Amino acid sequence: MRAMVFHGPGKKSWDEVPDPTIQFSTDAIVRVDAVTICGTDLHILKGDVPEVTPGRVLGHEAVGTVVEVGSGVARVKVGDRVLISCISSCGSCRFCREGRYGQCLGGGGWILGHLIDGTQAELVRVPFADNSTHPVPANLTDEQMLMMADILPTSYEVGVLNGQVRPGDVVVIVGAGPIGLAAIMTARLHSPSHIVAVDVAASRLDAALKVGADIALNSTTDNVLEVIRGLTDGLGADVSMEAVGVPETFELAVQLVRPGGHVANIGVHGSPATLHLEDIWIRDLTITTGLVDTFSTPTLAKLVSSGQLDPAAIVTHRFTMTEFDQAYDVFSRAGETGALKVVVAAEQSPHRDTHGLPRWDTTA
Repeated sequence: MRAMVFHGPGKKSWDEVPDPTIQFSTDAIVRVDAVTICGTDLHILKGDVPEVTPGRVLGHEAVGTVVEVGSGVARVKVGDRVLISCISSCGSCRFCREGRYGQCLGGGGWILGHLIDGTQAELVRVPFADNSTHPVPANLTDEQMLMMADILPTSYEVGVLNGQVRPGDVVVIVGAGPIGLAAIMTARLHSPSHIVAVDVAASRLDAALKVGADIALNSTTDNVLEVIRGLTDGLGADVSMEAVGVPETFELAVQLVRPGGHVANIGVHGSPATLHLEDIWIRDLTITTGLVDTFSTPTLAKLVSSGQLDPAAIVTHRFTMTEFDQAYDVFSRAGETGALKVVVAAEQSPHRDTHGLPRWDTTA
C-alpha cells in the first residue's frame, strides 16, 4: 500500500510500505476512505513532537471500511463503515475507567501517527477496535463524520467543557483555525450571550462569523481588550480559549478573561509560554490544559445526525490520495490559501484487494 511517511523534521513522502497486519486479537484493519490533515501533523513536521520517529506513517483521523478483525473483536465486523478516533482506548486501565481515554495506560491514548503507524494511508491497523472506532450513522457523509475524529471532540471537551461555558457567558476564542471554528460551533450548544473570535486572517474571521461567532476581531488592527471590556462592563470575558498553540496567543487569552474566569488552552504548544503570575495571582483564574479523551464523540455524532451541528462546513479543500503532497502544501499555507480542513479521499479501483473488498488505487 501507499502511505504518507515522516522522515524527520521537514521531510515526508508518499511511499510504498507494507500492508498492516493484525498484531493483537483486539486489532482491526480498516481501509481508509477519507482522511484529513491536522495542525498536529504540521507540529510533527516542525520537530515539535520528538516522540514521532522517522519511518512513522502520519495521521490520526479517518473514516473507513473494516476489512479484517482480530479474534478478540466483538462489536466491529468486516464491512462496517467506521470512524477511527484520534484516541485509542484499552478500556480497562484506571484512566479509561474514568473516561479519560487520552491518558490510557494500557497501550492507548494518542498513538496513531504518533507512537504507531497512522491513518494517512490506504490501510491502517486500529488497536482496541471495539473501543477506538465509532459506527458511522447512515445519514452522515464521510466528511461530516471525519470532523468528529479530532477537532469537534477536542474543541468541545478541551475548550467548551473545560472552560465551563454557561448560558449568558461572553466567550472569546483566540484563533479561528479549524479547532477554533469547532469551538465556536460547540460553544453555541451552551447558549453564551456573545462569542468573539480573534485571528489575524480575514478569511478565518469570515468563516468564524459563518459558523456562529457574533463578533470577529483582527488582533493586528482591532483593540481586542477594549472590545471585550466594552461587552462586559469592563470585567473581561467569562471564558477564553486558546486555539493556536503559540506563546503570544496564550498570553492574550489570559489577558482577556475576567477575575474568576476560565482560560481553556486547546492549542498544541511547541515552545514555552510565559505565565504572568505577578499579574494574575490575585485574579482567581482557572487555567486548564488537556488532551482530548473523545468521550463526547457519540453525543456529537447524534447532534450532527439530527442537524444541530454541521462540521462539514469547516471543509474548504478536497483532494484524492494521489494529491496528498498538494493537500499538505495547501494546508500548511493556510494564511495564503484560506484552507481550514482538507479532506483527502481514496480513489476507487475496479480490482479487489486481498481482503476481498474494493481496493482504492492511488497509482492510476
